[in-house]
Amino acid sequence: MEKKLVSITRYETPIVSVKQAVTSCGGLDLMPSNARVFIKPNIVFWTKTCAFPKWGVITTSRVIEDMVILLKEYDIEDITIGEGIVADPKDRETPADAFKTLGYETLGRRYGVKFINVMERPFKKVNLGDGISLKFNEDILESDFLVNIPAMKCHNQTVVSLGIKNLKGTIDISSRKKCHSPDPEKDLHFHVSRLADKMPPMLTLIDGIYTLERGPGFDGRMKRSNLLIASADILSADMVGAKVLGHEPADVPHLSWAAKKRNRPLDLSDVEVVGERIEDVASFHEHDFEYSSNESGEMPLPLAKQGITGLFYRKFDDTMCTYCSGLNGLILSAIRGAWRGEPWDNIEVLTGKTMKPASGMNATVLVGQCMYKANKDHPDVKKMLAVKGCPPLPKEVVSVLHEAGIEVEPALFSQIDALPGFFMARYQDKPEFDESFFRVE
Repeated sequence: MEKKLVSITRYETPIVSVKQAVTSCGGLDLMPSNARVFIKPNIVFWTKTCAFPKWGVITTSRVIEDMVILLKEYDIEDITIGEGIVADPKDRETPADAFKTLGYETLGRRYGVKFINVMERPFKKVNLGDGISLKFNEDILESDFLVNIPAMKCHNQTVVSLGIKNLKGTIDISSRKKCHSPDPEKDLHFHVSRLADKMPPMLTLIDGIYTLERGPGFDGRMKRSNLLIASADILSADMVGAKVLGHEPADVPHLSWAAKKRNRPLDLSDVEVVGERIEDVASFHEHDFEYSSNESGEMPLPLAKQGITGLFYRKFDDTMCTYCSGLNGLILSAIRGAWRGEPWDNIEVLTGKTMKPASGMNATVLVGQCMYKANKDHPDVKKMLAVKGCPPLPKEVVSVLHEAGIEVEPALFSQIDALPGFFMARYQDKPEFDESFFRVE
């Protein structure tokens, strides 16, 4: 049996390193001549109001430009960069600011590259089997070849976020929410595992110049790793990527599902790694935040260490979609800031789609429309405090928490776009965190 080729390359020189990574694994062998090529980066979200936390969170502009130059060497003229940034679908300004800031406009002028916000483009319903249908961007489906360039990160719901997970950015809002299904069998991992199944021929080039622990967002821990992982087989690239991040593919549920569907082993026995050896470059990256559970309450470990009591803020699960999870970290930060040393009055906070209230709580905060619909009539709810929006409105979260006796600072929620800047302070003046990787000069 012919093994799948995966290359591991240290990023040392612009253009040269990407070319080495791609050619050594035969990554463009399936690309037709004169192909319409779609490049899918990872720009998971964006804010216009502060220096955005780029390192390991989003794909570097350096690798994007290097890849465009390589495609031009293959005489490819029709190149489109497309992404569906997590934002209000009606918001055109934020994606446009991202594309401009990251230098995609310059790529357009210099190389004739097009760039699109997939939320402004048509979607097509695709049957992925087993009763699952999702709506994908038509541009990517109609391309002749896909270059998938995810950032190399761990993820607090899916363990890793690499090639397969990166394709979630090509589906519409309703499909993204559908992926976070409460079905215990056809759950988030099952849905994610199918995302690559109906894609055109593809090169996966994992951008590990910067990597991320406890992703996918700005509250994770960013690292300089200087690695590229490439393959014409997306599952092989992801399995090697998981190993480099310190996680066995068998411990990543969506990779297990994808391997089962393809009748592939998870031990890399059908994969040949060229270039650097996995064991020489692997570095364990934590994928999740620790939680504490005791008689004082259930909550993230930093809150427990702070001495907070009277609050039960359960660990989020896989059913909490992107749009609630973006607010979840802010709520926790605000609660930490609101603590004044006096126990709160046995308050529980529920998120996602499946959590159920506990008996004996004096107040139950339901975050999001899904949680409200699931528990609005639950007999164990003594006092219901619900944020019913989808996604929840920040000002309504403030109102509900104040009613619960948790006096969070409203300014944190009114200036939500500035929150990443607080986390970025830890990387200030560290030369390895180089802004130039996210510009096109």
